[in-house]
Amino acid sequence: MSLNGKVAVITGSNSGIGLGVAEELAKAGATVVLNSFTDRDEDHALAAELAERTEGRAIYIKADMSKADECRALIDQTVERFGSVDIIVNNAGIQHVEGIDTFPTEKWDAIIAINMSSAFHTTAAALPHMRKAGWGRVVNIASAHGLTASPYKSAYVAAKHGVVGMTKVVALETAQEPITANAICPGYVLTPLVESQIPDTMKKYDMDRETVIKQVMLERQPSKEFATTEQIGGTVVFLCSDAATQITGTTISVDGGWTAL
Repeated sequence: MSLNGKVAVITGSNSGIGLGVAEELAKAGATVVLNSFTDRDEDHALAAELAERTEGRAIYIKADMSKADECRALIDQTVERFGSVDIIVNNAGIQHVEGIDTFPTEKWDAIIAINMSSAFHTTAAALPHMRKAGWGRVVNIASAHGLTASPYKSAYVAAKHGVVGMTKVVALETAQEPITANAICPGYVLTPLVESQIPDTMKKYDMDRETVIKQVMLERQPSKEFATTEQIGGTVVFLCSDAATQITGTTISVDGGWTAL
């Protein structure tokens, strides 16, 4: 489908899932805004390269998703540059793994702020522009952990469950408008970060690559295959299509059957 003329903001998108989503939206014709908390030459070069490769428009805007004012400023700067925000993909996230009794307070606060509260702030800032334009798509990248839980991930699980709940609220508040809100719940996705962890995991368990992927890393993913960033991006593009006009307030699991268990 064509998203020509649409402007998409993807938080946390200078690598991994976010960059994959930006790539697929750009291929579909959208103007994309890449984002992270850094402001390096390579961040801006990444956006320039994406724009050249997709024959579209792409820019990079620095904004720290742990800060409410910067979340909202990201939307304001996009509107100043392109005149609208039609698609917001809330993807930014961090992780920390530790038992509740020793979980650092600052880690809890940071994960809740970046993984959940940022989605509230960007959505709140974007909705008036979507209403003015008469069209909008809110896509929140949640997680299989937005539907189920694992030990030692209290903040992450709480944040992702919160994102799923907030998605439903946005959908209900916009149900009679040409705006939809949905959450994508990936399982394990093969990102550069995950790829870089495979050799060390092989050494730790003294296993070959295929065995460590299937028996250790993808233990809870029944397909025993990683999802790809292209698949997550393709799901976002689908949710922005006319075919998904009546899909709102729900979750789409891209988890190889994880949440079917």
